[in-house]
Amino acid sequence: MTPGPDLQQLISTIKTDAGSDDELEQLATAAVTISELTTTSDAALGFFVDRARGAGKSWVEISAVLGVTKQAAHKRFADSWTSRPAFERYTQRARAVVQAAADIARERNHDFVGTEHLLLGMYNQPEGIAAKVLVKHGITNESVLQAVDVQSPAAEPSDKPKTLDGDNPPYTRRAAHVLQGAVGEAVTLGHNYVGTEHLLLAFYRDQAGIATKILLEQGLEESAAWTDIRAALEGFTK
Repeated sequence: MTPGPDLQQLISTIKTDAGSDDELEQLATAAVTISELTTTSDAALGFFVDRARGAGKSWVEISAVLGVTKQAAHKRFADSWTSRPAFERYTQRARAVVQAAADIARERNHDFVGTEHLLLGMYNQPEGIAAKVLVKHGITNESVLQAVDVQSPAAEPSDKPKTLDGDNPPYTRRAAHVLQGAVGEAVTLGHNYVGTEHLLLAFYRDQAGIATKILLEQGLEESAAWTDIRAALEGFTK
């Protein structure tokens, strides 16, 4: 196991970042640093808990590995599977993808928004990193739509039109998990925003989601998505 920084290394880093011998300034820097480390470590642990849940592992198995009770593990990590997503940190493009997903669900006469709708919604923002990565790997709107038609066919129109509340649409459990998981992906990358690229990476947290199955079937492995997204972000930085 690769060792993390020891206490002395951490103290030295904080003193250097503070750039001052003043005790209060060093304390303030320490508080910010520890807060960021805590947030990042929680996000990292949550990432692997998500992967375990997505692979079908039970809360009993997960809690045993973590050395806590089932109730404690569930209380700490279950929110990403049950809570409604918060969009405060979403970019305009990421929000547009989410809105497009609701529109697509409505067009397909679905009264829910699933991961398949989120995946199709990414093509609404062709200049977004996610759409560019998908197209680069030959995963087009048409190929995804064909796959979605097989796994989640459009419903027949009924006499009573289906409506989706634009401000509070009924996301499936897996779709809500992706929307929450995108925040964790942003934290993992050290970003203070959630973009389309984070949504794309969040699909891989749950291998049983329709969107994830389609991505894997059409040849986009998680490692390749990570590589392309990092390259795209480095290009923006340059």
